[in-house]
Amino acid sequence: MQSQRNYPKVFSVELFPPKTPAGEENLGVALGPLAALEPAFFSVTFGAGGTTRSGTIETVTRTMTETGIEAAPHLSCIEGTRESIGEFLERYKDAGVRRIVALRGDLPSDMKSPGVFSCATELVDFIRKQTGDYFHIEVGCYPEFHPEAESASADLAYFREKVEAGADSAMTQFFYNADAYFYFVEQVERMGVDIPIVPGIMPIWDYPKVARFSAGCGAEIPLWLKKRMEAYSDDAGAQRQLSIEFVTDLCQRLLDAGAPGLHFYALNRAQPTSTIWSSLGLPVADDSLLPRRRDE
Repeated sequence: MQSQRNYPKVFSVELFPPKTPAGEENLGVALGPLAALEPAFFSVTFGAGGTTRSGTIETVTRTMTETGIEAAPHLSCIEGTRESIGEFLERYKDAGVRRIVALRGDLPSDMKSPGVFSCATELVDFIRKQTGDYFHIEVGCYPEFHPEAESASADLAYFREKVEAGADSAMTQFFYNADAYFYFVEQVERMGVDIPIVPGIMPIWDYPKVARFSAGCGAEIPLWLKKRMEAYSDDAGAQRQLSIEFVTDLCQRLLDAGAPGLHFYALNRAQPTSTIWSSLGLPVADDSLLPRRRDE
């Protein structure tokens, strides 16, 4: 973890483009409180299987306009041709975007392979050749290893290739096992990789939904936590209280060990992230927008 201690701590929040009027309203409600946390940037996804990519740039520009905070759109290998991806890059430059999250992307069920680029390494290389150092390029990584990886060593080698192609920093898939992150960082350090690797944090506000996400991406929920959550299946309040305590402790352990920040998967909901942020004592712009303890 020594390499990670050398970087300033960066705290960021992930949003997704809404697909319905109700979703637009939910995002509007969440933006103010999340902006009050003063994250370094908001990342904006293109949705599973690219289903919401058409709204990504609109959400990026809206977020920057309404909050004044930098936004980082996700760009994936399934976006189309070299020409169309190049057009996305130009549109983002015109919108004032300086940070890109370059990913392979989740393949739609009817798509056997990515588009013109077979992997994120090729996408990172393309962005660098097209735009030089204009964009800060984030890439993803999996402390518990990508579910499609041939092996743990192959996954580590692939991550190194993305860094060598020009990635500036990385954010991880969410996880609930701090030791998996520590071990992953130690392994890539031994491979000569030295960039910030920011832990991805998923608050467990809706346990059944998060459990499905975890099963899909290979993020292991500790058995004791799973059993506790199942025991509280009729008490959403108890589930949320336990999850806030658990995730807050996870975040504190990561920061104490030298993690260079945290990246919160907010799912367009402010309260879970704001509550953990407050519990960690992280600075905010306006603490009147944060949730209060019952005794305050």
